Amino acid sequence: MDIIQQLGIPLPLAGGALAAIIAIIASMSLFGRKNQFPVEGKTILITGASEGMGRAAALQLSAKGANLILVSRNVGRLEEALVEVRAAAKSPSAQRFTYISADVSEHDYAARVIAEALAWNSGKAPDIVWCIAGMSTPMLWTDDESMAATRRNMDVNFFGSAEMSRAILREWLAPENSTSPKSEPKHIIFTASVLALFAIVGYGPYTPTKWALRGLADTLAMELNLYPDNPVKVHVIYPATITSPGLERENVTKPAITLELEKEDPPESPETVASRAIAGLERGEYNVAVSFLGNLMRCGIQGGSPRNNWVLDTLLGWFVPIIYFFVLRMMNGSVRAWAKVNGHPAKAKAT
Repeated sequence: MDIIQQLGIPLPLAGGALAAIIAIIASMSLFGRKNQFPVEGKTILITGASEGMGRAAALQLSAKGANLILVSRNVGRLEEALVEVRAAAKSPSAQRFTYISADVSEHDYAARVIAEALAWNSGKAPDIVWCIAGMSTPMLWTDDESMAATRRNMDVNFFGSAEMSRAILREWLAPENSTSPKSEPKHIIFTASVLALFAIVGYGPYTPTKWALRGLADTLAMELNLYPDNPVKVHVIYPATITSPGLERENVTKPAITLELEKEDPPESPETVASRAIAGLERGEYNVAVSFLGNLMRCGIQGGSPRNNWVLDTLLGWFVPIIYFFVLRMMNGSVRAWAKVNGHPAKAKAT
């Protein structure tokens, strides 16, 4: 109930409803008991694999028996990650690991990465591609550097993932690679953010890049029906704040009001987020929220997205607008109160 009290929702209203929601979410484990994301013996390419969530995911997938191609810019950190991934291997004598240095913000970087991956993997494409590389440069929209930051965030967060998805899909969907609708599907995984489900002041340069990923994923999920003999599944992961070097970098530019709004939302470790994301993939979820509140946010903004479970997602979707009535009043009230105390943002920053 602490979360509900922080949101300002009356306890009499929330008590029974929250209990029902918890029961519904708990029941999700009854569906899809078969592992929908088997990785043992599969080859997985991960961008952003040298630190944070990407590194944690690589270690956990190695422990499940996967072969890994780690992609990032920094060769030194990639070499360190490669040592750790090898040490975590479930079957060291059978699994294979390598890295490819690449800047995901560079135009057409992905074609080269996939070509190198094919050459290393005896001409076979990776079975799974997980785009985790990302960055966040929070600031107020009228700040001098906000537009430059937005372009940089879009290059890394959206175009980095978009180019990789296009390069791997051109390989997977080629006519000569057709199999049958019953074949084990390939997986393309995008990493968005809970901010693609609920926007917060200060993330103007970042949030649109993650909303764009949602739109691309929804489009591809429908478009892939054109290729029944080349089965591919699309997934989107929605992490919240993660303790990582990336968080340290983003806090340098983060506005004070944003820090204030986030203070009740403690960051989670990369290992925890990666573990929950993989668990959601194993359940076969399309939109993978890695927290209780993230799941509520997901159900509150589904639109035309594919559902994880039509019945459960619909029931939660009916309830979430009631919660948002209180949440939005609280959040907007906090921002107005901040402005009243601290004055015009430009003047406050100057002092």
